[in-house]
Amino acid sequence: MAPQTPVYLDHHATTPLDPRVLALLQRVQRDHFGNAASAGHAFGWAAARLVEEAREKVAHLIGATAREIVFTSGATEADNMALLGIAGAYGSAGGHMVGTNLEHEAVQGPLGEVVRRGGAVTTVKAGADGTVAAQDVAAALRPDTVLVTVMAAQNEIGTLQPLAAIGRICKEQGVLLHTDAAQAAGRVPLDVERDGVALMSLSSHKIYGPKGVGALYVRRRDPRVTLAPLMFGGGQERGLRPGTLNVPGIAAFGEACLLAEQEMDREAARLRLLRDRLWTALSGSLEGVHLNGSPSARLPGNLNVSFEGVRAHSLLGALTVLAVSSGSACSSTETQPSAVLTAIGVPAALAAASLRIGLGRFTTREEVDFAAVTIIEAVTRLRG
Repeated sequence: MAPQTPVYLDHHATTPLDPRVLALLQRVQRDHFGNAASAGHAFGWAAARLVEEAREKVAHLIGATAREIVFTSGATEADNMALLGIAGAYGSAGGHMVGTNLEHEAVQGPLGEVVRRGGAVTTVKAGADGTVAAQDVAAALRPDTVLVTVMAAQNEIGTLQPLAAIGRICKEQGVLLHTDAAQAAGRVPLDVERDGVALMSLSSHKIYGPKGVGALYVRRRDPRVTLAPLMFGGGQERGLRPGTLNVPGIAAFGEACLLAEQEMDREAARLRLLRDRLWTALSGSLEGVHLNGSPSARLPGNLNVSFEGVRAHSLLGALTVLAVSSGSACSSTETQPSAVLTAIGVPAALAAASLRIGLGRFTTREEVDFAAVTIIEAVTRLRG
C-alpha cells in the first residue's frame, strides 16, 4: 500500500516536532509563562528551573557542562556569536581564522565579515569525498591564527569531518576549534572533550525540537574562551544573549536533546538500513547514478545522488509527491550547480542533477520503497 503523500524526505532542512517534545512545549507554554529572570516569585523560579534543566540536557548530549551552554535563536546566531565574538575578543592578537570550502552560509557570512573588518581567513579545500584532511588544516595555521571552524557534518552531502584529529592539532598549536554541529548533534555521537572543541553551534529544529531555538557551547576551562558580545541589554546568558528567554522553546529543545541521546544508536542503525536500501534500489535500477560524498563517513540518514541525463529542477518538478531538495541553487531564469558539489570536484552537469534526500525518525520502509519507485520512474521518463 502506498504511503500518504507527500512523503517527507528533507530532514536536513528541518525535522517535524516529536510528539513527546510537542507535549512538553504545550504544557510549559500553558503552565509556566513566568519570566526566567524574575527572581522574586514562584513563577520566575519555575521558569528558571526549566531553563536550567534544559541546559543540563543540551550539555549532556555533547559532553559539556551546563554552565558552558548559551541559548540562542538557532545555529545561525550561534555561528555569528562564536566567530564574530572571537574576532572581537582576539582580533588584536592577529585575527586570522581558518575555514573550509564546505561551510554553511551561516559560517561563510561571519567569516566574510571578519575579512571586511580587517581580519584574514584561509580556506582549506575538502577532498573528492568531502572530507577535510587534518594535515591540510595544520598547514593552513599561522602564528597569528586564533580559530579554526570546521562543520561537523555537511548539510548537503552529509560528510562527517575528523573533528578529533583536527581538535588535537588545534590544541597543540593553541588555536580554538569551532564547529557548526547543527546537522550532526543528536544524529552521531559528539564529545567536546574528546574532539577538542572550544565552541559548538547547535540547532533545535534539526533534532525534532521547535524552530527559533539553538545554543552555543562556550568552553570554560582548558582554555577558557572569551567572546565579545554582539548584543547588549539585560545581561541574560552570561551577557552574550540578552533578552527574555524563550522558556517553552528552551525546555522543548532540552527534551529533544534528551530523546536524541537516548535513541541515537538505535535510530542511526535503522536509518543506515533504510538509506542503503534506497541507494541499492536506485543504483540497481538506473545507470548513470552517482553517490556524492563519502560512502561511509556520512550521516546515517543522508543520501546525495546525481543522475546523468537529467536536470535537478526538472526532476524536482516530477517528484511533487516527495519532499526532497536539490543540490542546486535555482532561480526563475537559471540553474547554478551546487557550490558544495563543485567544490569537491563533481562535474557541473552532475552537480546540477543532484538530489539531497534526508531520512528521519519517522521515515518508514514503505516510504523509502515508494520514493525509490517514484524516483526511478521519473528519471526514466525524463531521460526518455
